[in-house]
Amino acid sequence: MKNINNVTKKVISSNIKSKALKQDFMKALEEQNFVKIINRLDVDESVLINNTSKIQNTVNELKNCKVCKGLHMCKNNLCGYVNYPIKEGEGLVFDYIPCKYQNDMLKEKTNVIYFDVPEFFKSAKMSDIIAEKERLSIIKYMKDFINKFDTDKRIKGLYLCGSFGSGKSYLISALINELSKKGYKSIILYYPSLLNNLKSSFNTEDFDIKFNDIMKSDLLLMDDIGAENNTSWARDEILGTILQYRMDNNLSTFFTSNLNLEELEEHLKLTNNGADSVKARRIIERIKQLTNYMELVSENKRK
Repeated sequence: MKNINNVTKKVISSNIKSKALKQDFMKALEEQNFVKIINRLDVDESVLINNTSKIQNTVNELKNCKVCKGLHMCKNNLCGYVNYPIKEGEGLVFDYIPCKYQNDMLKEKTNVIYFDVPEFFKSAKMSDIIAEKERLSIIKYMKDFINKFDTDKRIKGLYLCGSFGSGKSYLISALINELSKKGYKSIILYYPSLLNNLKSSFNTEDFDIKFNDIMKSDLLLMDDIGAENNTSWARDEILGTILQYRMDNNLSTFFTSNLNLEELEEHLKLTNNGADSVKARRIIERIKQLTNYMELVSENKRK
């Protein structure tokens, strides 16, 4: 008798649960967005009833997406994704589908390689640039570059020098991140760290891969050139080789520096082996062939 009572209780409990699920489903049908989703799924009503709460969660996440302005505002369970129902056989599975902002970030990560740069380089966007008067000519140049790049790969990059913390690196990173969304392979690197990295991996496969990627990328930003400990190897074998290849193949190249070109030439002239004005001048001429020159003097944004 005890076993029969247990079975009876289970049946009653199951019936109550089924009735409650059915009621939840019927109430959910009052929501237009819920109906839109289930109409696309083509599964039995019983499957929909058993997944009502999960589908309602999808509806709520899609509502969040409608008013979202970026990943920093995401309110969904998994930032940048919607947990969306997909038909599989006669049932449903729920998969995380990236939103448009997450898709943009995934594209950028795919198309841009970052070498030893701060996180803000990776998130830099043209839409976030503040149009201060000191930047107006630079911003105009950047917009023109983006508009022309699809049809003219010979367009020159930029040598942007100026005061410490003025936002030089952010500006160029924003430009490159913008173009990476179109599928262009790009590299943004902190030049002093790159030299240390290449030196430690010299004569290895890792060195060859990195060096070739840097030489051949569609767009390249060499950040903070002139801040490195200059050596004849760094100047002639690394920098000179990269610049020559990119110049010969019309590959757009950008530099940021706290030094103007005359100061950079003086820096490149001196190594542990003494002074070599000819080789320093050769580097500067390659930079001039690859870039337009602009200056940005502004208050320190890093304070």
